[in-house]
Amino acid sequence: MGESKLKLAKREEMLLSCVGVQTVAGRVQVRWETESAATPMGQLAYFIEFLNLTGLWSRWLEGCPLTYTSPNAPSKAEVLGTWLLSMLAGHRRYSHVTTIRCDGINPGLLGMRKVISEDALRNALKRIPEAEGTAWLDTHLADSVAPLLDAAWILDTDATIRPLYGHQEGALIGYNPKKPGRPSHAYHTYLMAGLRQVLGVEVRAGNEHTAKHAQPGLLKILDALPSQRKPRLVRGDNAFGNDSLMTALEERHQPYLFKLKLSKNVKRHIGKLFRQPGWADAGQGWEGLDGELALTGWGQKRRVVVLRRPLMGEIAVTGDDTDNGQQLLAFVEADRKAGKGITGYEYAVLVTNTDHEVLSLGQLYRDRADAENAFDELKNQWGWGGFTTHDLHRCQLAARGVALAYNWWSLFVRLAHPDARREAITSRPWLMSSVGRRTEHAGQTTITLTGLHAHFDKARAMLMRVSAMLQGWVAQAAEQLSPVTVWQRVCDHLKQIIAGVGPPKSLRLPGIMQTESGNCGF
Repeated sequence: MGESKLKLAKREEMLLSCVGVQTVAGRVQVRWETESAATPMGQLAYFIEFLNLTGLWSRWLEGCPLTYTSPNAPSKAEVLGTWLLSMLAGHRRYSHVTTIRCDGINPGLLGMRKVISEDALRNALKRIPEAEGTAWLDTHLADSVAPLLDAAWILDTDATIRPLYGHQEGALIGYNPKKPGRPSHAYHTYLMAGLRQVLGVEVRAGNEHTAKHAQPGLLKILDALPSQRKPRLVRGDNAFGNDSLMTALEERHQPYLFKLKLSKNVKRHIGKLFRQPGWADAGQGWEGLDGELALTGWGQKRRVVVLRRPLMGEIAVTGDDTDNGQQLLAFVEADRKAGKGITGYEYAVLVTNTDHEVLSLGQLYRDRADAENAFDELKNQWGWGGFTTHDLHRCQLAARGVALAYNWWSLFVRLAHPDARREAITSRPWLMSSVGRRTEHAGQTTITLTGLHAHFDKARAMLMRVSAMLQGWVAQAAEQLSPVTVWQRVCDHLKQIIAGVGPPKSLRLPGIMQTESGNCGF
């Protein structure tokens, strides 16, 4: 059968598939097309351009230690492209990969011939050697943030607990506040505050959730950074206020700020200071007082700051009487008739080796809440802790892969919307979701986008602006033949618009036309 007859047969089949459907608005015709190339993530073409022009995608492929001997095996682009598209789509399981196999546009834009199956993806990640694969992803995680570390930044560290329901390696019972007694994995994460970029992540068994298990990874990251790019502050919750970690940071002359657990000796220290004068404003209703403390097990005295804030309103205290099995309830109230007032306080204790004033320390620790938002976004919006397998090796690769995709997407979104950061729950529908249809004519491929949300026009303007900036930086790099890459220009641009780091704009003198060079083209 000739080509023209095949086209005619397909057209007749399409016409036969056009059937009428009775709806509330009346009868409508529904036509099924099986040959058209379309995607529900049409705007993703702009993000693929970002990965291409910055070289992030090509470098990731080249460094991948995956090898096949069979000529029928999938290529690296098909393995990593399937993995990346699945993560960008917000998937949590390997089985979800099936939902993107109908995408007829984005795989081709990444140089893929097809989207591989979930089993092929699992087997491909299993073939990556453990040491080489971990080093490969750690290198790209470091490269994704290294040009941004010239600005003053803070390193936040924390552990995220991921409950497990199968027979995974390392699924042990440990600290699990939401599901006590449930086996889990512990994700030790090291985050660049502000931009919310992940510097590193390590998956450990559920009973290895403490700060001593996070300390080797933290010190490894700090030791690998040059002195001019080290964080101005290492920050963590009360799990990290231990002598071993603080001593290691002090030996490296690294400033830190941690919260202390409210042990008996810490509470005794609070009681000594509570009636003393000199409490200073710590912001948002808090007040603080400086002091020194040497807890049991500490090798030296350290600066601690006690923070307290009066509670508002009347207070009720409840608890259980373990001896009698009765519930206890007591009211803490002011005796207004006798003129006696009772004030309840909430309090916290910080330990630091910096010389910042109390007001600054209080605000610095409160800013740590932004890091908690990043951990929550990774866990609940990026499927962190998903893509689990029986072996811990692929869980390590999945955690690092999700972190890398998160870093790339976050920087791209910040290019499009520099005024404020957007989490994936809003940025993905805004800058990714639209119906894209591919047509080819006269050797030119065209992708036609149809909006799926009310802010489609705003997204179009921002994505076109990002594309114009990237192509402008490509032209500048080619014309000037300078060693400054497009990726470096992207990072310089982000540092200048967010942190104000960069060369100052040249002055415009009256009667003299000057150009503003070196400002990354904006």
